[in-house]
Amino acid sequence: MKEHDVSSVKIAGVLDNRFRKVMQSPRRILKHYVKKGMKVLDFGCGPGMFAMGMVDLGAEVIAADLQQGMIDLLKGNIEKTKYEKKIKLVKCEQDEINIDEKVDFILVFYVLHEVKDKEKLFAQLKKILKDREKMYIAEPIFHVSRNEFEEEIEMAEKQGFKVIKRPKMMMSRAAVLVKDKNS
Repeated sequence: MKEHDVSSVKIAGVLDNRFRKVMQSPRRILKHYVKKGMKVLDFGCGPGMFAMGMVDLGAEVIAADLQQGMIDLLKGNIEKTKYEKKIKLVKCEQDEINIDEKVDFILVFYVLHEVKDKEKLFAQLKKILKDREKMYIAEPIFHVSRNEFEEEIEMAEKQGFKVIKRPKMMMSRAAVLVKDKNS
């Protein structure tokens, strides 16, 4: 599997701009998965476009990122807004997500290719995701080949997830997986 660098905080503006909010609308992408009252995880949250979008759908969000700079950007974006009390910020470590709360949904959007030990990540995500709940994974086609994406999904399946849907999304490869309660 190809090694990918972690996206620099310097390009955060690319991750959170008007064009992207239209092309990858959190409401449109997640409205069938995120419901009012849910506790959800935005893993690799970056500057927070999806975290704020999930709050708009009625969820409480744990926004986790490896880079303190991204956490600081998101903190600045939500200060003194309706999002501040609905988004909990968590700094991950290279091999530890630092979350032990149970969640109803996990979003892993455009970040999985940056994770070095994907199997360990999936094992950690499985521990915090409630039984029979969903995880949405999306990867950019310009960074992740079809074969690489299928290898990522296969790793998730080995950890007890099952693909239930392959959503179509422009410039992306995506899969919705469910945690099998028997695994």
